[in-house]
Amino acid sequence: DFLSAEIIKDYKEGDKSLHLKLEDESKYCKELPLLRNPDILVGENDLTALSYLHEPAVLHNLKVRFLESNHIYTYCGIVLVAINPYEHLPIYEDDVIYAYSGQNVGDMDPHIFAVAEEAYKQMARDEKNQSIIVSGESGAGKTVSAKYVMRFLATVGGSPSETNIEAKVLASSPIMEAFGNAKTTRNDNSSRFGKYIQIGFDKRYRIIGANMRTYLLEKSRVVFQSEDERNYRIFYQLCASMNLPEFKDLGLNFFYTSQGGDTSISGVDDADDFEKTRHAFTLLGVKESHQMTIFRIIAAILHLGNLEIHVESSKDTCTILNEDEHLNNFCSLLGVDYSQMQHWLCHLKLVTTFETYVKNMSWQQVVNTRDALAKHIYSQLFKWIVQHINKALHTSVKQHSFIGVLDIYGFETFEVNSFEQFCINYANEKLQQQFNLHVFKLEQEEYMKEGIPWTLIDFYDNQPCIDLIEAKLGILDLLDEECKVPKGTDQNWVQKLYNQHTRSQHFQKPRTSNTSFIILHFADKVKYESEGFLEKNRDTVYEEQINILKASKVKAVTSLFQDENNAAPSTSIRKGTAKLSIRSTRPAIKSANKEHKKTVGHQFRNSLHLLMETLNTTTPHYVRCIKPNDEKLSFKFDPKRVVQQLRACGVLETIRISAAGFPSRWSYHNFLNRYRVLMKKRDLSKKDKKQICLTLVEELIKDPDKFQVGHTKIFFRSGQVAYLEKVRAAKLRAATIMIQKTVRGWLQRVKYKRLRQAAIVIQRYTRGFLARRLAEHLRRTRAAIIFQKQYRMLRIFRAFQGIRSATITIQAFARGMFVRRIYHKILVEHKATILQKYARGWLARTHFHRIRSATIVLQCYYRCMKARQELKALKIEARSAQHLKKLNIGMENKVVQLQRKIDEQNKEYKLLNEQLSALTSAHSSEVEKLKKELVQYKQSHQGDDSQLLSFQEELEHLRLELEKAHGERKVVEDTYMKEKDLLRKVRLKFTSEMKIIFFFFSYFKDGFTQSMIEENGQMKKELEEERSRYQNLVKEYSRLEHSYDNLQDEMILMKVTKQTAGHRRSPSNQSSLESDSNYPSASTSEIGDTEDVIQQMEIGVEKAAMDMTVFLKLQKRVRELEQERKKLQTEIEKTEQDLPLGLAFVGEPVLGADFDAHSFLSKRQELESENKKLKNELNELRKAIADGATQNSSSSDVQDRYNLLLNQLKSANEELEVRKEEVLILRTQIMKAAQQKGTEKNTVTERTEDWGYLNEDGELGLAYQGLKQVARLLEAQLQDQRREHEEEVEALKKQVDAMKEEMEKQQQAVLQTTLQLSPKVQVEFGIQQEITRLTNENLDLKEMLENLESNEMKLKKQLKFYVKKVKDSALGWQHESKMQAVVQRKEKDFQGMLEYFKEDEPLLIQNLIIDLKPQAVSATVPCLPAYILCMCIRHADYISDDQKVHSLLTSSINGIKKVLKKHNNDFEMTSFWLANTCRLLHCLKQYSGDEGFMTQNTPKQNEHCLKNFDLTEYRQVLSHLSIQIYQQLIKVAEGILQPMIASAMLENESIQGLSSVKSMGYRNRSSSMADGDSSYSLDAVIRQLNMFHSIMCDQGLDPEIVQQIFRQLFYMISAITLNNLLLRKDVCSWSTGMQLRFNINQLEEWLHGKNLQQSGAAQTLEPLIQAAQLLQLKKKTSEDAEAICSLCTSLTTQQIVKILNLYTPMHEFEERVTVAFIRNIQTHLQERKDPPQLLLDFKHMFPVLFPFNPSSITMDSIHLPASLNLEFLRKV
Repeated sequence: DFLSAEIIKDYKEGDKSLHLKLEDESKYCKELPLLRNPDILVGENDLTALSYLHEPAVLHNLKVRFLESNHIYTYCGIVLVAINPYEHLPIYEDDVIYAYSGQNVGDMDPHIFAVAEEAYKQMARDEKNQSIIVSGESGAGKTVSAKYVMRFLATVGGSPSETNIEAKVLASSPIMEAFGNAKTTRNDNSSRFGKYIQIGFDKRYRIIGANMRTYLLEKSRVVFQSEDERNYRIFYQLCASMNLPEFKDLGLNFFYTSQGGDTSISGVDDADDFEKTRHAFTLLGVKESHQMTIFRIIAAILHLGNLEIHVESSKDTCTILNEDEHLNNFCSLLGVDYSQMQHWLCHLKLVTTFETYVKNMSWQQVVNTRDALAKHIYSQLFKWIVQHINKALHTSVKQHSFIGVLDIYGFETFEVNSFEQFCINYANEKLQQQFNLHVFKLEQEEYMKEGIPWTLIDFYDNQPCIDLIEAKLGILDLLDEECKVPKGTDQNWVQKLYNQHTRSQHFQKPRTSNTSFIILHFADKVKYESEGFLEKNRDTVYEEQINILKASKVKAVTSLFQDENNAAPSTSIRKGTAKLSIRSTRPAIKSANKEHKKTVGHQFRNSLHLLMETLNTTTPHYVRCIKPNDEKLSFKFDPKRVVQQLRACGVLETIRISAAGFPSRWSYHNFLNRYRVLMKKRDLSKKDKKQICLTLVEELIKDPDKFQVGHTKIFFRSGQVAYLEKVRAAKLRAATIMIQKTVRGWLQRVKYKRLRQAAIVIQRYTRGFLARRLAEHLRRTRAAIIFQKQYRMLRIFRAFQGIRSATITIQAFARGMFVRRIYHKILVEHKATILQKYARGWLARTHFHRIRSATIVLQCYYRCMKARQELKALKIEARSAQHLKKLNIGMENKVVQLQRKIDEQNKEYKLLNEQLSALTSAHSSEVEKLKKELVQYKQSHQGDDSQLLSFQEELEHLRLELEKAHGERKVVEDTYMKEKDLLRKVRLKFTSEMKIIFFFFSYFKDGFTQSMIEENGQMKKELEEERSRYQNLVKEYSRLEHSYDNLQDEMILMKVTKQTAGHRRSPSNQSSLESDSNYPSASTSEIGDTEDVIQQMEIGVEKAAMDMTVFLKLQKRVRELEQERKKLQTEIEKTEQDLPLGLAFVGEPVLGADFDAHSFLSKRQELESENKKLKNELNELRKAIADGATQNSSSSDVQDRYNLLLNQLKSANEELEVRKEEVLILRTQIMKAAQQKGTEKNTVTERTEDWGYLNEDGELGLAYQGLKQVARLLEAQLQDQRREHEEEVEALKKQVDAMKEEMEKQQQAVLQTTLQLSPKVQVEFGIQQEITRLTNENLDLKEMLENLESNEMKLKKQLKFYVKKVKDSALGWQHESKMQAVVQRKEKDFQGMLEYFKEDEPLLIQNLIIDLKPQAVSATVPCLPAYILCMCIRHADYISDDQKVHSLLTSSINGIKKVLKKHNNDFEMTSFWLANTCRLLHCLKQYSGDEGFMTQNTPKQNEHCLKNFDLTEYRQVLSHLSIQIYQQLIKVAEGILQPMIASAMLENESIQGLSSVKSMGYRNRSSSMADGDSSYSLDAVIRQLNMFHSIMCDQGLDPEIVQQIFRQLFYMISAITLNNLLLRKDVCSWSTGMQLRFNINQLEEWLHGKNLQQSGAAQTLEPLIQAAQLLQLKKKTSEDAEAICSLCTSLTTQQIVKILNLYTPMHEFEERVTVAFIRNIQTHLQERKDPPQLLLDFKHMFPVLFPFNPSSITMDSIHLPASLNLEFLRKV
């Protein structure tokens, strides 16, 4: 086990050990331990993001995530590690699927859905098949993980047709689990086979079908189960359903189902599972009769296991009774002959070269034959079920791509390993090899992409082990060869293995066995027992029994065995028996090449090779399931088992490959955000982020080999990120301390000054008051104290004297008694001690003397022996002369030394004798003293006996008095307690009565109000629910209606397809084909509408990026744009020619009228000034057009210029209307003056005189000449502007031509360059880059031109309308004298009705609805189309034409639906028609004649009410349509906002400096790209909301509907943000909470600024606000837990616990949330009844309400603009 520790002593370079503190103990390590990752990296989502990559770090990270955060998924590079929690977690609901759908794999927390989404997205993006490989031990959760993958794909890629193919794919799981899963000791639902499911998709990436392949079904489980294991689940499901009438003949006690002991599993209902299995069969199209046949076969297998085999006397012969019930049931269920099956179960037919004979079988052979038949029947049934499932999932539609899900067994090793484990481990060897190569390839591609030098990394290659198994003369080859030998045995095969592979590195022979062998697999060393290998590989079934089954009366049983090869020779036996094809145990020589079937090993090897070929053609995704413990306990982590599995599944190999290179990788943007605190100010001023980061890294990390700089990222060696974090934490800590010191000092000084000043004032007044009160108190109490002193002294003194005397007496007697007791005890103990002392001394001395004497004897004998030996040696040595020399050397010195030693010992002896004599005298004196004391003590003891008796009598007397006093006290206390209880009862009685009175008072006071409030709330709630159900029905109706329209379109398309006989084109190449055609396409009939063309061309360019014809198509498109520009230019020239004529009409005088010259001239001058003003505005308009055509400004500038010109045109139009009214007034005055003068004089004379008078000084002629000059000047200026415009157009044409030439030159250069290279380099490098660049440039140019053209079109329409206004005013001024009365009568009598002919109705719908653009009526009354339709309806009602009303309303509704279907993603168009539909609904209500809708009408509006028809039903239809449009508007707005929300609310750095980016592993976050280009800010969201609000307000949408729309949008923002917060660990931090709270405040301020506080949008943000506060609150003590529970009322318990589990410190000074605190939170929240759902349903839609909003505009005041082309409408 690996344990964490803390260094308690500084480490110095060169030390080989560390002093560590582990669980409050010091531990000394001989070697340096592995380093631990910093806290910021603990619990990381991706293991490859850890700074230190080794087994302890990986294990600790998984343990923290699993136990503390309850996260079962963790990334390890490309691998998803899934730890089985052994309990159901709420993380697999549909809302979680929708949350992960469309997200990048690194954007959310690790999940099985993220891997499935990544596979689905790569399939759609790269158009390459994908594979998801799920592996692991039995019980690790492989099957469940595969089911979740298929469920995700079925939900995301749902079938567009009504075949429900995704439901069929999911329905195959319960069937395969019933027939292929069983309970084992490791797993209650273990898959006993491997499967590979290919889910097919069409070109739109919708599921169209699936296909399943299975591998190595464990057939032996059918006939044998170990202890505590079960057979396949279908057997128990069938037995559990015996109460059904169709299964009444079945029983429970079958041999094949009861070998493992208890047949039940806790929490599993076999009968319910059986119903699910039958339902799945029905969903897959299996008929009821076929299902019954399947169940009959299952029952027959069970009865076959219960056969009673009787042994005859010879013991080699066995029989089955004729009346055997189970065999009879077996034959009747399968429809086979009883006698034949009875005979061939006990007999064996052998075929030799010359004869054939039948042999009896022993009991064991019969049992083996029976079991083999049962296994074979079940295997064939399993294959048939798989084939039928594939048939049901097959589709005739061509498959475009597929995603394969491989659920295969992991590496297995048991006490006894057999053929099944060998095949399983062989498959894992192949998969591990493919995994290693893929990981190595990805690492290499990453380094090459970033331009980092790549050095080869050694990794484990298991090809030798695979060759050992599958190569020529390998284990499988030798096994097949031995199976062909007539008398082949397992022992012979093992001997061949020993002879062939003993020298192999991966093969070993056990020392203690000759029947087993050992293979060194990549994960572990496995010992295989050879017993049963040959039999399992042969899988022998006698053909006599197979032929009996083929002759079954049941067709389904016969079909199970039709596909088998009748290879063995068949002979006929004697008369009276049936003809049977047999396969003998010794096959004949002639039929050696006609085996019944291939061996199991050969089949498995072929299927495995096919699987590997399939996987190698796909992009793999890996899921490694880990079993945390063997006890199946929830959230228990066994480190040893986990490490073993991590090694076995290759996760640690991935870690090793990553650690060998540069495992830590940072983008420059994230690195700059994280470590900018370490950078200097002058470095931050640079613009190149790469250079800034490089400067910092070079400054901090001196070794250049520790990091590498790529194109977009910085790569670090292992441990470098931890070092950078340490430096960053140190700097932040120092800065924090400095800030804290300064701020705290300032705060304390301010607080101290304020408190000091307040304290001085308070003290001054308080001290004066206290001093006065104290003086008074002292005077009053001094006298009382004197009296009290004397009285208390006397009373206490008397009591003290009595107590003292009694105490002294008691103490005397008690002390005497205690002393006597102690004395007696000491005396007894002293005597016993003396006896013990002497006894022990005697025993010790005796023992010592005995041992000493024995020791002396031993020493004597031993010393004698040694002395004799020494003497002998000395004698021998003494005889030598050399010895004598040695004796004489140093003898004198030794004598001197010995003399000195004798003297020292004599001195010590004297000193010890003196000490002994002193001790003896002292001891004797002490003994005498003790004897004297003993005598004195005895004498005094004799005199105390009499005194003791008197003391005892007095003590007894005092005891009696004390007992009497206690009795009296007890009586007093009892009396007191009784009185106290009585008073308490009375008080409680009064209190209860008061409570009852108060309760009834409050009840009668608030009861009625409370009941009314509750009833009103209930009624409102019911109303909301009813409205929601109603709108859901409307939504469903709309969906069905759209589906009906789509089906009609498809039918039409199919008819057209049949007529054109194969000339279909897909939408992807339609635009390109239409552009090459000579005929215009119906879908692109409008030349100005080029957005669809742009989109189609972009799709074409993406799909044909390698096609050189793209250049030609772009050139052709440029020529078409030039032609369209020329047409626009001619139209502008015509408009310029017509405009001076209109202005000339304005300038011509009316010569035939008599009027006042002075007033006319003044009005004429005013008109001339207005003409000049209009001329200036036209000049500005032309100048803006010219500037827009020549300058390449951004879209925002063009929009601003267009808005400016539009406002100018609006103001000019208004002024023109005012001047028109003035002209009319002037004309009426002139006509009145002429009539008055006509009555007095003759008409001719008057005209002559008046003319002369008017023109007497030539003023009229001069004015006319001046106006002509003004007109010529205007015409000359317009001509100049037209010439300038033409010159600018020519300049643009030249630019286009130059760009064409440059494009052609670049194309030629690219072709010349690439021709010199190899074809592969040409395709991948040269052409692709050039085509991409040039395509982008041309598309940008095209987009710019189309924007300018669209602006010119808008301005052209405004100019036409303006010119027509001018012409109308001029013509009206010219002819008003003749039509004055008529004009006044029309204005007076207009009733607000519009008349049209029946044949003009389609034109009305076309111009007013289908072809209408919202910009065309932006300058008019809001909701103008609704008013026009209402006026047309009023006229139809006026003439009482019900057919016309019906036709008009029906056509209008269908037209609106058609427009919305065409522009289903256009917010402006949808909002426009929502406003008009609501306004039409309001108008029909307002003018319906119903008094409830007429309360706010004016008298004139009441006159315009409908007279003949009641349109209530059409109002209901319009209400339905409004709901549909509202839902579509919400959908469009959500589609625009949804990609922006998570990035803007959680990732964008709204407050600078709070960002805390962490190092990411292999799966980098999509929002962490270079410079953050793919992220959105909150300003972008607010700008989008502003655009929505301005569009809806400009189009006149009701404010109540606008409020409901924003309430819905803000709910979606809150739900998506909260869901992302709950699914992303990287954003659950304090800094994110601060950012989130700031962003929410910005949204609330936006609501306040738009006056939307009453919309309820702010309330939808409440869960998000509480989540942000939860991230910022303290999370330590129980008080913090109570505060969190009281604050987070809008969050559920699961959400609160999830956020706390996900909370991740981003800085060193932050702390993690402890498990104990989370448990405390759960305890506090136990009483809550929250829904089990974790995530919010962001697709939930509030019911919409359309309140009645009458219009104040009258129908007769509405003007029809000419731009609508509604000239056929006549005012009535």
